Amino acid sequence: MILTYKIKHGKDFSEELNKARQIAEFAIKTKSIISRDVKQFGLKSAISNQILRKYSRNSKAKDVHKIKLTVPHQGIKCNNEDRTITITPLKLTLNYYFRNDFDKINQIELDNKFAYVSINIPDNDLIEPNGYLGVDRNTTGHIAVAGNPETGKIIKLGKEAGHVHKKYSKTRKNLQKKGKNRKAKRIKNRESRIVKDINHKVARKIVQEAKDNGMGIKLEYLNGIRNAKSSKSFRYSLNSWSFYQLKTMIEYKARLPGIPVAYVDPYNTSKECSRCGQIGNRSGKSFKCNNCGHVDHADANASFNIALRPVFEEGIDQLYVDRDAYKGNTGIPEEATLGTMATLEPHML
Repeated sequence: MILTYKIKHGKDFSEELNKARQIAEFAIKTKSIISRDVKQFGLKSAISNQILRKYSRNSKAKDVHKIKLTVPHQGIKCNNEDRTITITPLKLTLNYYFRNDFDKINQIELDNKFAYVSINIPDNDLIEPNGYLGVDRNTTGHIAVAGNPETGKIIKLGKEAGHVHKKYSKTRKNLQKKGKNRKAKRIKNRESRIVKDINHKVARKIVQEAKDNGMGIKLEYLNGIRNAKSSKSFRYSLNSWSFYQLKTMIEYKARLPGIPVAYVDPYNTSKECSRCGQIGNRSGKSFKCNNCGHVDHADANASFNIALRPVFEEGIDQLYVDRDAYKGNTGIPEEATLGTMATLEPHML
C-alpha cells in the first residue's frame, strides 16, 4: 500500500521549479524523453527524466499549470535509525516523524514549500470478522449512517457536508451572475477541500468502529447509479458529494488494520424492513413496516439491511442496480433536495 506524507522543507526551490517548468513545456512541444535534449536547462538529469516522462507521454497535456520536482527512488537515501531522508540531486536532508515501518520510499515530489514523500507500506492480512458494519451512504442529511446489527448501535456522520454544499452553491451562483467566474472557481475548490476533509473524518470513524468491534464493513455496490433517471435536484446532490470519494477513503483506511470491505446489492435497502424483510413505507427519513410494525430512521434501517445482506460475488452477471438503471429505479428516493483537504495528509488523520 502506498501512502504519501507531507513535510515542510524550508528551502527556496524557485530556480529549480522554473527550470522544471521550461522542461515540461519543452516536453509537451517536442514529446522528447531524452534527458540530453534538455541538458541546457541545467536541471539534474534524475529530475529532468521524470518531468519528460510525465509530460511527453501525456497526450492531453497542453500547458503546464502546477509543476513539482520529482525525485525517483534511486536519488533518495533513507536512514531509519536517525529518521532522516537525503535527496541527493537537490542536496537536501529532511527529518521525518511519520511511521517507520515502510519498505521503501517510492519517490518524493517537491514544490516551493513542501516535500511529498511517497512510501510503500506492507499490507496486513485481512482479519476474520465476527460480523459486519453496514454503511448507508446518502446525498441528503448525514452522508453516512453506520449500523451494527449485533448491538443495534447506530452512528450518524457527516451532516455538515450538506450545509457546506448548500452554502457554497448559493455563493457560486451569485458570483457567476456577476461574471466573477475565477472567484467562483476558487470557492468551488474551497468547498471540495472542506468536503474531502469531512469524508476523511467520516471514513476514519467508520473504520475505527469496525476495528474496535472486530468487524468488517459492508457498502452498497453503486456502480451505474449515475445513469439512473432521477430529478435534477437529486442528480446535483449525487454529483456534489461523491459516493466514490468516501468509498475509496474507507477502503484504503481499512486496509491498514486488515479490515475487509465487502459490497452488497443495493436493491430496496431503503424500503425493506430490517426486522421481517418485508417492503415497508419510507417517507423522507422515516420508515414504517406495515407487516411487523417496526418504526425506524430510514437510513438506520438501510444500514442494518446492508450489514445483513450476502456479499456481492464477482461472478454475478448483473446486479439490480445495473438492471434497474434503465428503468429509473435504484432503490434510492427519486426525489431528493439538497438540504440539509487543504487536503489532509495520512499522518494528520
